[in-house]
Amino acid sequence: MPDEKFDEKDMEKRDEKAPQEKSWEEKGRNDPVSAITWAAILIWAGVVLLAGNLGLLGRFGDGLPGLPGIQIKAWPVILMGAGVILLIEALVRYALPDYRRPVGGNIFLAVILIGIGLGDIYGWNIVWPLILIGLGLSVLLRGSWRKQQ
Repeated sequence: MPDEKFDEKDMEKRDEKAPQEKSWEEKGRNDPVSAITWAAILIWAGVVLLAGNLGLLGRFGDGLPGLPGIQIKAWPVILMGAGVILLIEALVRYALPDYRRPVGGNIFLAVILIGIGLGDIYGWNIVWPLILIGLGLSVLLRGSWRKQQ
């Protein structure tokens, strides 16, 4: 009998907790999108590293007229893929109201990861202007989005 009362009190305390006091396990059950995102990033990294170790990554564009061959390395591809996965998470959160939360940080991290990956492949003299254009478009879209609401 005392065990049942203890269990009931423990359950009541857990139910009364504020959202910021919930354990990681409780938060994970309510938000599977983050868990799926990070699992996808780990799987992507593993697949790319395996492809690199098996020699499937190499030169891209060899033999194409007008294109210099670009050496494809694993880490830039991993970073770009992680950025794309984070962008997909932001779109999912925007599309599904049940999982909606602020995604500005994820979008910022995604742009940084994609930029680093592209910088290693194409060079920073091409990537920096693209990042500036993207940031400008972001500010423009955010301003027009706020006007509509």
